[in-house]
Order: sequence, then C-alpha cells, then structure tokens
Amino acid sequence: MKPKIHPDYKEAKVICACGNTFVTRATRPVMKIELCNKCHPFYSGGGRRIVDTAGQVERFKRRYKAKAAKEAVEAKEVKEEKKAEE
Repeated sequence: MKPKIHPDYKEAKVICACGNTFVTRATRPVMKIELCNKCHPFYSGGGRRIVDTAGQVERFKRRYKAKAAKEAVEAKEVKEEKKAEE
C-alpha cells in the first residue's frame, strides 16, 4: 500500500431512522441511515412494520381518501332514499 493516500479510518457512530445507534469504523465520524438490522423487515421478522421513506403510504392514502369519501356519501344518499320511500 502506498503511504499517505488512504483516508483516516476511525470509529463512527451510525444513527438509524428508527432510533437505533451503534458504533463501527468508517471514514466519516457520523452516518445517518434509513434501515438497520433492528427495523428492516427481513431481520425483524416479516412485513409487520411498514418502512416508508418516500411517502408512498401517505400518497396511497391521499389517492384513495377521495374515493372512500365519495362511496360514503353515495351510501348515505341510498340510505336516505330508502327511508323516504318507507
């Protein structure tokens, strides 16, 4: 290995989005990650927990919120019509 061309390799604190922290060695003193072995579905026992980094769940809920509201209004109207007929 050539001298003086390699970066410093020192202890680094890794912080996950789930709150888990651990210490390893790297060229940066602090690393922020989105997934670790505590919160990744593969390591944590399946898909019980939803990992949403890009807002996909919120986008899905927004998209179908209007549809659900429309169906609820239609159901209410049908109920009112049945009551009016009686």
